[in-house]
Amino acid sequence: MKHFKFVAGAALALGLATGGAVAQDIQFFRIGTGGTAGTYYPIGGLLANAISNPPGSRPCEEGGSCGVPGLVASALSANGSVANINAIEGGTLESGFAQSDVATWAHSGTGIWEGKPAVEKLRAIANLYPESIHLVASAGSGINSVADLKGKRVSLDEPGSGTLVDARIILEGYGLSEDDVSAEFLKPDQAADRMRDGAMDAFFFVGGYPAGAIAELASQHDVKLVPITCDDAPKICEEYGFFAEDTVPGGTYEGNADDVKTLAVGAQWVTSADQPEDLIYGITKALWNDNTRKQLDAGHSKGKSITKETALNGVGIPLHPGAEKFYKEAGLLK
Repeated sequence: MKHFKFVAGAALALGLATGGAVAQDIQFFRIGTGGTAGTYYPIGGLLANAISNPPGSRPCEEGGSCGVPGLVASALSANGSVANINAIEGGTLESGFAQSDVATWAHSGTGIWEGKPAVEKLRAIANLYPESIHLVASAGSGINSVADLKGKRVSLDEPGSGTLVDARIILEGYGLSEDDVSAEFLKPDQAADRMRDGAMDAFFFVGGYPAGAIAELASQHDVKLVPITCDDAPKICEEYGFFAEDTVPGGTYEGNADDVKTLAVGAQWVTSADQPEDLIYGITKALWNDNTRKQLDAGHSKGKSITKETALNGVGIPLHPGAEKFYKEAGLLK
């Protein structure tokens, strides 16, 4: 919380410097993301800036912040989808990013949430962008298919991440289990460090491309993306309808000149039904204003994929009433 106190102090100082007492109450809004080497974290930073409007900020019409008046938002590095949903349910996060599959399971108490209390208050703000499933292998590992992972040193990502959930599904779809590989549970940047040192054969990562940890690794070490397809493993797509076919374009990562087929899930921004309707309405409105559009287009390669027209794609949980109000006003929802 020290970070928030510092930002609040800065905002207060700014307000006093521009002419006396701060008229607005300061409200904090946290966005749980993922590891700093993934895509959630930089996208979270962009959205936090877009929706923030601390007291003393220059007005939107004068080229300043077009966020929610009095709001100070911050993106926090976290363990990903499962951890973010648990934190929202527990009240330690106001919002967070989650894969569409994990959000649906959590809200309905099915899939990986079976046997646990459903997160019935989980609500959606927006679908953001497709998250591609990356299976990164060392070029000298002899891994050309998921089936080749048998007996290899493979990181499935850390506990609490959506990547771990999907990695297990993919292994099963190709006739393998966790016991068939030498499994480790590391963040992508940690797994990349191990691969660079010759101590890791492959690792899974679910996120928008290009992922920072993979791009950095590919510039220093010979790696290849391994295809994951419904043709090779039809059971995956038959049982889990939230997977969509996807392609990582050739040239996305150094040394990988050809397109690679894979699967994808949607990255979604979720919150709790307990968050005030007016607040989430203001956040949703700020997310889709023209000023935010410019920030998204310039801030990250995946930002261009975050569009109002796809904001409701693949949303399998109820919308927050504030978000629903905005989408109805915008003509995107009847």
